[in-house]
Amino acid sequence: MSSRNVAVRSLSEIRHHHRTPLPSPHLPDISSSLSALTPITTAAAAQTHITQLNTLLRSFLKNGIVAITPKELLHFFKSRLRHHPTLSHLDFHLFRYAAALDSFRHDHTTFEYMARSLISTNRLDSLPSLLEFVSSNACPCSDGIFSCPRIEPIFRASIGSFCRSGRFDNAHHAFDIMTRLIDGKPNVALYNIVIHGYVKIGKLDKGFNFYKRMLNDRVKPDAVTFNILISGHCRNKKFELALEVFKEMKEKGCVPNVISFNTLIKGFFQGGKVQQAVEMAHEMTELGCEFSSVTCEILVNGLGRKGKIIEAADLMIEFLRRGVLPKVFDYFVLIEMLCIEGKADRALELMDELWGKGYKPSLISCTTLIEGLLRSRRIEKSVGLMRRMLDEGIVPDSVTFSCLLDDMCGGGGAVEADKMRLVASKKGLVTDGVMYRILISGYTREGRRKEGEAVVDEMLDRGFVPDIATYNMFMDGLAKSKGCLG
Repeated sequence: MSSRNVAVRSLSEIRHHHRTPLPSPHLPDISSSLSALTPITTAAAAQTHITQLNTLLRSFLKNGIVAITPKELLHFFKSRLRHHPTLSHLDFHLFRYAAALDSFRHDHTTFEYMARSLISTNRLDSLPSLLEFVSSNACPCSDGIFSCPRIEPIFRASIGSFCRSGRFDNAHHAFDIMTRLIDGKPNVALYNIVIHGYVKIGKLDKGFNFYKRMLNDRVKPDAVTFNILISGHCRNKKFELALEVFKEMKEKGCVPNVISFNTLIKGFFQGGKVQQAVEMAHEMTELGCEFSSVTCEILVNGLGRKGKIIEAADLMIEFLRRGVLPKVFDYFVLIEMLCIEGKADRALELMDELWGKGYKPSLISCTTLIEGLLRSRRIEKSVGLMRRMLDEGIVPDSVTFSCLLDDMCGGGGAVEADKMRLVASKKGLVTDGVMYRILISGYTREGRRKEGEAVVDEMLDRGFVPDIATYNMFMDGLAKSKGCLG
């Protein structure tokens, strides 16, 4: 009899396996697996699902496949079973049944697929059973001296899923199984997964114990290991312990990276240790560790929340002059904080120096500063900033530009406001009805009838004058303005 007929006939007998245990002692009873893996509640429903699975596999085998191999089983899983509306949850059931066939042997491809499937569908109760099966049934790749190199990633994903769901007993068991299967020592990343899992849920002591196990196993910790422990201590406000880990990191020859420093700086700020946070930033530069935009944000936010926004500005300028400030640093938050504190002049000085060194501000930084300058009645400086923006191709939004026009016109600068409006129009800013009305009002107050009428005519041409009454109102206002110059 052909392998294909054997496979089909055997699968047709699946419905009877709740009475007959599988040949392998490592495979659980089929009836118990069905109750655990499916929402089936009656024998009739179970038989219906098994019949459907049998029919689906028969249809698949009719496509010219004469024997079930790991490759063909994997293809069946991916092309037929994965997205089936009622049978997808039976993949592990079929996986175990295939293992009972004399002519079939699973390999790392089916191991990997089954592990990913159980993890992605949160069927973690079945995952230990799969890992035990993997440990008892070596992949064909491992026939010989060395183990299959694809086994460790399977356990890595499984251990990570156990840790994320708080199943640390399962994670430890999986870790122990893996250490017996792989060649050499486990990768440091596997230890980090478990340590991070403990630290994330606040069990820092257990995380540290697993770190000690890493050392006892003669696996060298990396920067990620120390960063996890530093972060855990900082979150628990154990800053002295965090510094001890930081010291140990350097003693073991592991160079602290930007994440190490960012974690410590942020932790110190959260613990109210402002001076230590700033000192850590200086140590960062002294050790040659490159600043990141995140580092700058942590420093600015941390100092700003403590009411030290001027110190934050001075610190950024210091780092700028030392050449360590990252080019991607967006100083919007710093500008905003200074303006909120009524320090718009200092914010302008800061922007001027940064801009002069190639740190072009964002549009929102410019508009925020202009609004801050206007609130401080620094109209001339806000006009200067707007002109510089337009020269650099930074086109403001209509609201900010209208506010600036209004203040300029209110101070007798309607002509200059109109000139700047024309320049902005060439750069892409669309003049709206609000801007036209501000200019007309400004020309009316200044008695500049000729200039005002030109604006009204432009407004009319562009359809911003709704009716003849509005047009006459503008013209009458300009004609009756005191001290008319035109």
